[in-house]
Amino acid sequence: MGDNPPDYELADRMSLTRPDQVKAIGHPLRTTILQLLHERAATVTELAIAVERPKSTVAHHVEVLTRSGLVRVVRTRRVRAVEERFHGRTARMFYVAAEPTTGGAEMPRDFNDFEVAARESAPAFEEGRLWGFIRHARLTDEQARQFWKQMADLVETFDRLPRSGETTYGFAVGIYPADHPALPPPR
Repeated sequence: MGDNPPDYELADRMSLTRPDQVKAIGHPLRTTILQLLHERAATVTELAIAVERPKSTVAHHVEVLTRSGLVRVVRTRRVRAVEERFHGRTARMFYVAAEPTTGGAEMPRDFNDFEVAARESAPAFEEGRLWGFIRHARLTDEQARQFWKQMADLVETFDRLPRSGETTYGFAVGIYPADHPALPPPR
């Protein structure tokens, strides 16, 4: 593990295959909690202070994440007569599986990381501090899968950066089929 955050053991990647898991990460407060737990394990009290929300609200959201298998208690410590529980993520990276779910349940259609990124990045855009690219290329399905793996590796590199500095930066990547013009095949 070394200097890489967080301060507890966890899997590198976890595929979200159940609707309850996708729904769990679809709530902005739960997403923020997961991001905070990427730095280090934390108690509900610490999380409540960080997000400036009531402890009971944060405890509810931590419980939802725990039931979904995205968060677990990684250690405890005794403080006076109370046992403090430190929560941590179960994986560095969560991703929504492309394969269909079992049992006939469908994944929620309203979950979109880019919608979250667009909302979060609006102030940076207004301040001239938003950097981004968009490109289009015709690819085979296999090329798209390989490129996605490279992007996942880049996200993992970003996730392992030491937490320092005064500004929290967002990082969004994706690949998607697009209705975009293409040149005809060469003659």
